[in-house]
Amino acid sequence: MAISVKLQAFEGPLDLLLHLIEKNKVDIYDIPIVEITAQYLEYIKDMETEDMNVMSEFLVMAATLLEIKCRMLLPREVNDEGEEVDPRAELVQKLLEYKMYKYMSYELKDRQVDAGRTLFKERTLPKEIEDYKPPVNMKELLGDADLVRLKELFQLVIKRQEDKIDPVRSTFGQIEKDEVDMDAKTLYVEKYLHLNRTFSFRQLLEKQKSKMEIIVTFLVILEMMKMGRISIVQEDTFEDIIITSNE
Repeated sequence: MAISVKLQAFEGPLDLLLHLIEKNKVDIYDIPIVEITAQYLEYIKDMETEDMNVMSEFLVMAATLLEIKCRMLLPREVNDEGEEVDPRAELVQKLLEYKMYKYMSYELKDRQVDAGRTLFKERTLPKEIEDYKPPVNMKELLGDADLVRLKELFQLVIKRQEDKIDPVRSTFGQIEKDEVDMDAKTLYVEKYLHLNRTFSFRQLLEKQKSKMEIIVTFLVILEMMKMGRISIVQEDTFEDIIITSNE
């Protein structure tokens, strides 16, 4: 009758390698690659798993161990600085990093367990105590201050408040936004253009009631000139601009 043996479950190939190193009590910086590879292959041979993704990870590590084993039998490689390259160096680095993260996870788990045992007591102070405010002792608060000193302090506070006021901007009135409808102004200029086939630009601007209307009217004229609807002529610098309809 065959004896069933339950193998220890490992989280991955690095976990298995770390277990074999600790089990054999060998130096992680000087891994006996032949012995460890043999034990590793023996373990995956007895593995029973239907998950091919998990199995493939162990097989990839097995191939890596066999490659390192072959490289250990060959003459050592030399880097650019003339130093011998240990084929196990990359694997050792991965094992050290995995070991560090593994023990860090144990530490975090212990802290989580300890935190679960911590209990906090809610505040149970009576409302009278929470609402209590110590009385103000006016004599202690004022100290040696007299009416003259209080007047000086009051004037000092008033002066500081006055210094915060901008003497120029405080005289400004309320700034209100001048709303000008661009479409309505365009219709206005088109109507003016229809009634006056040729007219002075100055004459058109003088009919506007605000600075914002002048700006919008100027933009409308520029747009009409761009579209070729009007022609603009100025005979000399600073002379009046004459606008003529092309339609």
